[in-house]
Amino acid sequence: MLTTRFVNGAPNWIDIQTPDIDGALSFYGGLFGWQFRSAGPDAGGYGFIQLDGRTVAGGMQTGPEEGPPAWRVYFQSEDAQATAEAAEQAHGRVLSQPRDVIGQGHMAVLADQAGVPFGIWQPGRTKGVDVANEPGALCWVELYTRDIAAAAAFYHQVLDLETSAVPFPGGTYTCVNPGGAGEDAMFGGMVPLADAPAEAEAGPYWLPYFEVEDTDAVVEKVRQLGGTVRMPATSLEGVGRMAKLADPYGVRFAVIRSESPQG
Repeated sequence: MLTTRFVNGAPNWIDIQTPDIDGALSFYGGLFGWQFRSAGPDAGGYGFIQLDGRTVAGGMQTGPEEGPPAWRVYFQSEDAQATAEAAEQAHGRVLSQPRDVIGQGHMAVLADQAGVPFGIWQPGRTKGVDVANEPGALCWVELYTRDIAAAAAFYHQVLDLETSAVPFPGGTYTCVNPGGAGEDAMFGGMVPLADAPAEAEAGPYWLPYFEVEDTDAVVEKVRQLGGTVRMPATSLEGVGRMAKLADPYGVRFAVIRSESPQG
């Protein structure tokens, strides 16, 4: 279960890189009720995305030279520099070297063995998001990758993550939890691209899920706000009712009304 009682290896932050932060916040504000608060004049335009005064994410406007628009998932590390070095040793890459973020913590942006970007956050004054696993907040993350075994080995070596096979309608699902934390700490999964034709064209990536109270209502609202429905609302017994979506700038995300706390 994804919570704000963060442990090493678990997601503790998420942010959006978008070509139009005002347009993006208009979309997500209409969808989830989010509001944007600047992190200050020294933050380069970065700000906190909040729900009822609690931070659920971060975000900033970026240009094409900084990569395509996307949600980026960050994982907790007690030593960002050591984690970056471990990523290189595991045949990943360091896209942005570890650095101090105005005293709030240390961050780095890495890429796994398949080139999938992800972030590292070493907490300082900011430990992570204020809320998770509640309506309007992050509740699950899912890695789409061509090689589950290679991805599992990479993230185990770099973040000490553990994987387990969970029975799933039509097969099994690879769940992920922090090392030694047990299955109650599952926060995400890994899906082979071969089993997800809708995802295969864009290649491997981390997909965030946000908890909602009414999946069908959110899907309809996405259409009204100029977004795209990539997978219509679908129910999965024992899991919940989910949908895969994209905002007006092509940034992919998913929503779910969970039947269980871990989605």
